[in-house]
Amino acid sequence: MSIMKYLSAQPLYDIVKYDGTENFIEKAVSFKGSPRKHPYDTEKIILIVNPFSSDTFFYEFLIKDIIHYDELPKMVTESGETLSIVRLWVLKGTIGMKYTPFEVDDPIRFLNDSEILHQVLKKSPVNG
Repeated sequence: MSIMKYLSAQPLYDIVKYDGTENFIEKAVSFKGSPRKHPYDTEKIILIVNPFSSDTFFYEFLIKDIIHYDELPKMVTESGETLSIVRLWVLKGTIGMKYTPFEVDDPIRFLNDSEILHQVLKKSPVNG
């Protein structure tokens, strides 16, 4: 057998990452955002949705209710800090909380209308 047969070029094939999402769709729901430690409860996690948006909100989940997570491409702030983004797969039927920050005023001001909330969120640690 000729050595040229072993050295001949073969077509290149892309490596395809295994996508196991179909395994989770039946028993879980996905949520995408930037994860943070809960400020006082080690059994919970906070997921900030659209952290750079003027209409951001966040979810709170029990860690034990998360069956899987996928790391997504990181976001970068204007100052060069990186922000981790993940997709959490949370069991169907469990309880989560959705929080929307607002400024107490008459009328109530949500993030897109409140300069105070913008300042507070700018001061919060990025990978807290």
